[in-house]
Order: sequence, then structure tokens, then C-alpha cells
Amino acid sequence: MNTSRRDFIRIGGQSAFILALGFSVTGKAKTLQKVTALGVEINPYIIINEAGKVTIFNPRPDMGQGTYQSLPMLIAEELEIPLDKIDIQMTDGSARFGSQLSGGSSSVRTRWIPMRTAGAAVKEMLLQAGANRWKVSITDCYAKDGFIINRVSNAKLSYGELVEEASKLPVPQKPRLKTWSEFTQLGKKSFRPDVTSKVDGTAIFGMDVKLPGMLYASIVHSPTIYGKVKSFSADKAMGVKGVRFVLKTERNFYHGPFSPDVELNQKARAKSEAIAVVAESYWAALKGKKLVLASWSSEGAAESATSQYFNAAKAKAQSEGATYKDAAVGDFAKALQLSDYKIQATYQTPFMAHAPMEPCNATVYVQDGKVEVWAPVQGPDSLVTELAGYLGMKPEHVKINVTFLGGAFGRKAYYDYVLEAAHISRQVNAPVKVIWTREEDIQQGPFRPGMISAMQGGIDNQGNVLAFEHRLNGASIMANVFKADMRGKIDPWAGEGISIEDSPYAFPARRNSFNWVDPQMPILWWRSVYASTNVFAQECFMDELAHEGEKDPLDLRLHLLKDSPRFVAVLNKLAEISDYRAKRKTGKSIGIAIASSFASIAAHAFVVEKQGTSVKINQIYAVIDCGFAVNPDNIVAQMQSNLVYGLSATIKNEITRNHGVIEQSNFHDYAVLRQGEIPDAVIHVMQNEEEPGGVGEPGLPPVAPALCNAIFLATGKRVRTLPLDLSSI
Repeated sequence: MNTSRRDFIRIGGQSAFILALGFSVTGKAKTLQKVTALGVEINPYIIINEAGKVTIFNPRPDMGQGTYQSLPMLIAEELEIPLDKIDIQMTDGSARFGSQLSGGSSSVRTRWIPMRTAGAAVKEMLLQAGANRWKVSITDCYAKDGFIINRVSNAKLSYGELVEEASKLPVPQKPRLKTWSEFTQLGKKSFRPDVTSKVDGTAIFGMDVKLPGMLYASIVHSPTIYGKVKSFSADKAMGVKGVRFVLKTERNFYHGPFSPDVELNQKARAKSEAIAVVAESYWAALKGKKLVLASWSSEGAAESATSQYFNAAKAKAQSEGATYKDAAVGDFAKALQLSDYKIQATYQTPFMAHAPMEPCNATVYVQDGKVEVWAPVQGPDSLVTELAGYLGMKPEHVKINVTFLGGAFGRKAYYDYVLEAAHISRQVNAPVKVIWTREEDIQQGPFRPGMISAMQGGIDNQGNVLAFEHRLNGASIMANVFKADMRGKIDPWAGEGISIEDSPYAFPARRNSFNWVDPQMPILWWRSVYASTNVFAQECFMDELAHEGEKDPLDLRLHLLKDSPRFVAVLNKLAEISDYRAKRKTGKSIGIAIASSFASIAAHAFVVEKQGTSVKINQIYAVIDCGFAVNPDNIVAQMQSNLVYGLSATIKNEITRNHGVIEQSNFHDYAVLRQGEIPDAVIHVMQNEEEPGGVGEPGLPPVAPALCNAIFLATGKRVRTLPLDLSSI
């Protein structure tokens, strides 16, 4: 695209003149793009009006990970305006804003250059406008706190006073970006602008939305997830004061395309049926829901159990599966044959619910060929596409109002609950708020896939690792979400955390493979996705190899990672802050693990002690290298969150299914760590000038293996199946 053309849009209207700039995030592009109605993928706008008010649109929904602050701050830094002087708004899913998905710990690391570039370009144009006004060189001007200042005369003009003149100037093709040492906001401790509203209750979450004439819907879902309604009686429910409708609705597992292969049973699982109780208040809807009598046709429920799934996965593990080319090194079979000692182990990780504190909810109004949504969603742009296709509308007739998200962890990037609300709204011709109960949120899925990792390794007489194999066996996101036929193929998602890029252990021979197993229930990405399952197996098995080869676990890792300096630095820092070597010498049980995911490296050390038949966690140490630390306080908070979420998954939770029905239902049997159960943790953020990596997920994968490696040192017992019970090891 010709970047010499103006990228500014003049918006007439009374006394306001607005300057708006968009920019490209396609690939690694760092050039500015013209904002058009042709669907050019751009980043958020910077808007400045004549009063000097600066508005920045945040394109990544905030589910607690801090994007409401971090992304606007990238622009504010280069634009030379304090964050507290900026009005932050959420994007609405329109194509002109480009990718708006919060997921994959991608927000800062994919917007690091583009958003700073936009801020720097606007600043240069404002500087030039000021120089032109004063008839001086641009080098005689500088920007600070929303003003352009004349170095010679100390005269100053606000951005608002210069905005019209700046809009007529050409866009700088390569605006100068600040050096690391010039940052005044980035890399510093700073207050998150959303905290006050979340504390005083003025922040708007999906559950807070209220519209004139809005109705509430509570849903009776099939107990077997994919079930269909055979019949139902609404008489008693309709007798509840305030109940307006009891009607059949549907839940769409909407991704595709669908394979025509009958054996895969994908079309049968594309849609389930449900019953909606629609009322004037949520209490009435919930009360009416409990009085609905329903009969269900269950899809394959009789033979559907998680125990059968794991047995099938273990059977698959006996064969090699499809090989990951990005993790293949040397001749594994030959290296194993030449090894003096051969070690095998099988690890099992369970299905998991996301269980955010705010259950799924959405308010939708379908009317006059258009639809408007108010909801906590992770990707408004992809929701526009899904909803337009589902309702048969043009994308421009779909408007998304993104609220704050009360947690998500991947669940709210799957929009079945929004489509459900749209289906009901269309039937009752009114805005409808659908609220799932906690039980539905936990029992209806989608879930993190349960996996079987079959490990095999070979070492020589000196304890050197010669061969390393990781066989992945289980459900596939490509199959369940995108309906791909994964028989005999690798799932690229499933290899996360153990590729050579993520796990650069210098094994002479290495092989990773994948066998697909049908889970017979919906699965989805979950915080850190497959890295949460893969790293548990890999890092525990690393300790098994170290033990068999009579090597210290830290020394073995340092040796195999000697050509990966950032990994070595993280391990050495972990050893330093945990006093690892002194603890090992004195017989303390300290287990470690390291993992890379989403372009960041995290390593943990757990110190535990045996108390009778139980194990107590005394201390956690954690180190993360996420490149340049945009907001160090927020990074520490995310590491703390990862420790709690990961530890809950390790010692508390699993999802089990029997006769097609999920057996867990609420926090009494799907527990999370409470405040008094959280161990003390020391967290260290590495300081460097690498481009930022992810923060929201990388701290989770090392949690389980570090704990289990410590448990072995304390008890002599290997934990290979999660969750574990600390009270009975």
C-alpha cells in the first residue's frame, strides 16, 4: 500500500475536528496503512479532538490480564502523553480494527511495534505542525504531556490546537521509535486504570448489562451435552410469575467444515438442543427452569466415559503415531538401541473446565435484519463472522459491545452462548440476556483435553541422554474445534511446549508424535493449551532420566541447554533465588521445571516436606523471561495467577464423565485454591531488551512438574497421573 497517502480521516461535526490513525499488523509489517472501507486489516485508532482529548481503542478484550492498560500504554509512550490523560475504549469487532482476539498470550507481543509506530507517527506530525506554526525547525520542538513545546521560546501548543494542521501532513513512513533508555512509562511500575472501577463496582462486566425491555433467559441443557429434546412440559414453569416464554432453542458447536465421514460423527455433534425459560427477571427464569420437565435423546451417552477414553489413549500409545517434523532429530530408534539403559513412563493429565468466576453470559438483540451484542467475549471480530453466518446477515449489520470479562482462560473465545442468546432473541423479538449457571459452565464444556503422554528415553553408562521420545495420545483441537480429520496426522496445537523452539534440549536423537483419540465431548484451548499437559510429562521425565543417570536435575538441564543462553540464564537465576544447591546439599526436597511457551521462558522451584502420609508445599520460587517487561507489576500478578490456576489443576481438579454425563458441577467438587491454601511465592522478572513475549500463560506449564519432582525427592514416589492428593501420597 502507498504509505505516502494520508492515513488521517477528517470527521466533520459542529466544532469538533478529529484526527484518527490506523496501522497494519499483518505479518511483521511495521508500515502505516490507509484506513478504508475495503476491510484493510488495521490496528486501533488514535483519536484526538480539538479540545486535546486523546482516545485510544484497545483491540484486545481485558479478562484480567491487563490489556486495558498495556496496549494503550504502547501508544501513549511514543505519543508523549500520560496514560491517565487518555480515554480508553474497546473495539467493536469491525474489520477495520484487524485481529481483536485476546488469546495465545499474544496481545503485547504482536502489537509491540505497530502500536508504538502509530503513536510515534502522530507525534512526528504534531511536531511538524507546531514547527510550521512557529516557523522553526522540527528539531526546535519537543512533545510532552499532550503539548508541543518550542525549545527556544518555551511557547507551547496543545495537541488539540494542532490537530487540524497535523491531519493535512503526510504520514511519516518510518517514524523514529524511542530507545529502551528513553521510555518514561513502559518498563515502570504503573497503576492500572481499570482497577478503581473494578473496586468501586462501576466497571461493566457482561453480567452488569441492562437494556430497556430486556428479558432474561435460563437454559435447560441436555445432561449429555450433544443431546436433543424428545419432549418437554412447560406448564409448571409458565405458572411462575414473570415467565413469558418456554421454548426450544439450540446450542451450536459452530466451527467447521464438517467431514462427511460417518465414523467421525461430526455433524451429529454440530448442534444440540435445549429449552429456554424467558422471563422478566433472572430469578423468575431460574425458578421456572427448575420446573421444566424434559425428556432427552442422548448422543452415544451409554458408552461414553472418561475411563474408556483414557484406556483407548493408552492403547494408541503403543504405536508411534504421526511424527512432528519440527521436533525430529537424528535416528531415535537407532539411538535407543545403542543406549545402555532404557527408561519408559506414561503420564496422564485430566480433562479440565475453565471455571472463570463470571460464567458464560450474553445480551443479544436481533431486530430488523441487524443484531447487537453486549457480552464478555475474547474476540469480537471472530464473533462478528460467526454471528453473521449463523443469522444469515452481512457482517456490517453485526455490532459487538465488549464488556470486561470476569475471567475466561480460552472459554469465551467459543461463542456458543452468544449464538444461543441470538436464537432466543430472534424468537421473542426482544433483547435477551442469557446467563449460564455455574453448573452449566462446568458441565457443558468445552474442556481442556485429557492426554496420555508415553515417554521413552535412553542413556549411556555416564548418564548422558542419547534418545528422547514423547508420544502424545488424545483429543485434537483441530478435530473438535475445526472439524479436521486427524486420523494419521499431527495436530500442530498438540505439540505446544515440546517443539525444538520451545524445548531446545540438545538430545542427539529426538522424536515427538501424535495419535488422535475421539473424546466424545467438546474440547477447547485452555490456559496455556497443550503446554499445560505436555510440559508436565516432559519435565517430570527429565527428572527420571537425571535420577537414572545419577545426575543432578539442574545440571542435566543446564548441560542440554548450554547452547540456549536465555534458558540457561533463567535456570541460573532460579537456582540463585531459591538457593537450590544449598538446599540440595542439606537434603531439602526442591523440585524444578522449565518451559517455554508463547515466546517466554518460565521456570519454577517447589520446596516441599513430607509430613506422615501427606506432603506440604513450603515455598515456591518462580522466574520468567518475557523479554522487555512492559509493566513489571502486571507480570508478577500474572505469574501469581498462573501459580494458583496451575496448582489448582495439579492438586484439586479434574473433569470426569460417566454414561455421557459430567460428574462435577460446582466449586464443591471442582475446587480452586482458596486464599489460605496458596503457598508463599517469590517471583523474579528477568530484565533484558528483547522484544516482549507472552505473560498470561507461560507461568502455568512448569507448575505441575516442579511440584511432582519435589514430591519424588521427599517421598521416593513418582506422580504420573494428575490430579494428585497432597494429603495422601
